[in-house]
Amino acid sequence: MSDIIRLLPDSVANQIAAGEVIQRPASIIKELVENAVDAGASHVDVLVEEAGRTSVQVIDDGKGMSETDARLAFERHATSKIQKAEDLFTLRTMGFRGEALPSIAAVAQVTLRTRTPDEEVGTCLQIDGSKIVSQEMDACPVGSNFLVQNLFFNVPARRKFLKSNQTELNNIVQEFERLALVNPSVSFTFSNNGTMVTSLPATTPMQRVVGVFGKKMATQLLDVNVDTTICRITGFVGKPETSRKKGVHQFLFVNGRYMRHPYFHRAVQTAFSGLIPETEQVPYFLYFDVDPANIDVNIHPTKTEIKFENEQVIWQFIVAGIKESLGRYNAVPVIEFDTEGQPSDIPAYNPSAPHDTFKAPDVQADPDYNPFASTTEYRSQIPDFLKGSSSASSARQSGGRGLELSPLDMELPTLPSGQDSSDDVQPVGNGSLYAEATLREMEKSSEHYQFRGQYVLTSVQSGLLFVDQHRAHVRVLYSRYRIQMKDSVAPSQGLLFPELLQLPSSDAVILSEMNDELRSLGFDVTSLGGGSFSIQGIPAGLDGLNPVSLVSDMVASVREMGKPLKEDMQHRVALTMARSAAIPCGQVLTSKEMSSLLDDLFATDNPNYSPDGKKILAIFPQESIEKLFKS
Repeated sequence: MSDIIRLLPDSVANQIAAGEVIQRPASIIKELVENAVDAGASHVDVLVEEAGRTSVQVIDDGKGMSETDARLAFERHATSKIQKAEDLFTLRTMGFRGEALPSIAAVAQVTLRTRTPDEEVGTCLQIDGSKIVSQEMDACPVGSNFLVQNLFFNVPARRKFLKSNQTELNNIVQEFERLALVNPSVSFTFSNNGTMVTSLPATTPMQRVVGVFGKKMATQLLDVNVDTTICRITGFVGKPETSRKKGVHQFLFVNGRYMRHPYFHRAVQTAFSGLIPETEQVPYFLYFDVDPANIDVNIHPTKTEIKFENEQVIWQFIVAGIKESLGRYNAVPVIEFDTEGQPSDIPAYNPSAPHDTFKAPDVQADPDYNPFASTTEYRSQIPDFLKGSSSASSARQSGGRGLELSPLDMELPTLPSGQDSSDDVQPVGNGSLYAEATLREMEKSSEHYQFRGQYVLTSVQSGLLFVDQHRAHVRVLYSRYRIQMKDSVAPSQGLLFPELLQLPSSDAVILSEMNDELRSLGFDVTSLGGGSFSIQGIPAGLDGLNPVSLVSDMVASVREMGKPLKEDMQHRVALTMARSAAIPCGQVLTSKEMSSLLDDLFATDNPNYSPDGKKILAIFPQESIEKLFKS
């Protein structure tokens, strides 16, 4: 039997390695910028064309490479960072594997121009799919200029899996932001298709955060400074009032390297326990300086997964350091009493003063008032469309008056022991026919009841119908917004004073792509350049909502799931708007408003579930109610 094992050619081995190291154009920028920082660069320019599909160029003013080093740098495992295995535990550089440049050259066309300070003439090296095409002298400035063109030109299967240009550009901007944040002493510029997107001068860490994410961040962050023999932690955390459910900026860096570390992320959340809701998070930018011997960065080729020797101890340092910052800046909320109208100086009692100096307060009371003679009807503040005519049954709005029930007025019955509530409370079936049948049953009842400001109760032929009012309103608004997106007829209401929205470059790219969908909903958002946007109009009926927060939440929702297709993005935009404008839990409704809400709910295409798949309706069967009294 002949031998079947063969040694792979270097070009094939490099392409295999490129599958882990070079996943998309953003990976090229990460590797080349980190090499520039290792080379002592004080200024780095990043230029991309067509989101990196056509070309990626990184120019630095570092120490450059000689003619021999320039050629040797593209060989596998050729590096100047380490010489022996023990050097892995004394690393202070970003790169060390010697895989980045050969991996890039294996799947792209690369042109390198470089010169060292002690040479009058540099060198120009051209490589095409791991094959050296030419190498000649070149009159270039000190430093290195990498031009990477036609990524994955020789690996069509990889190229077709690249996402849209907007998606790849968003990934590039996110990678650029990480590199800029961790290297504030280096000035950066970023250009896309010949247009300058970001220019960041060398500055302090705080000013770099402000330069990347806007001036508003300067007033939202607190300093963190912990210095121990195990590690030093510096950086910034957001004040408790800056917490949000999504869209917050959270970064961890160790020894000048960006990292993902869920364990340390939970430490930050623990430090804010009791100060912010459990479902919300605060922004943070934490920089760890640790002895390289106590960490292992050689876990994954991307070097973003890092293992610490003393994770539990560092956890305690993070929690203690953040709590100290909160206390030092008095950021912990305190109890404040209402002092409005309280006199600033209460005069002391003087028994020798004339009696007419002090005047008893006038008390006005109605002696004929009887609190049991009438009930107070609370009017709710809900969007106008719930107070208008209903699309399903406007005649029902003239029915009997609703009754608001407090927790003392009504409690849900307790099921007998051993009886599963899931067997009794039945969801409303799918399909429009069932919805119409349920609606016809409700027509026979003229009264609706509200339980704890969260559920609308009404009797149907089969039992007692429970409706979650918030989820029901989300479904109604969501359906309306999707129709508006489809027909592009949403009315817009101009703002008296336009709102200014400042976004980082990555979010600005997302908002630019969302602009058509936002316009179809009734938003009027204009780009001012540099990540600044002017909100000049919002959809009619959203009075009372903060336009800046609403648009920011929609951008964050789209960013969390990656850049979606148009249909998916429309779904997220409409869902975010519906959640923001929907009736909150605890909102008291009148009978007419409850009737209008139910009519509009059953006029939608799916009244059973909210757009995010949560149950809206449930029926407590009459048989189960009767079982409660058979004893």
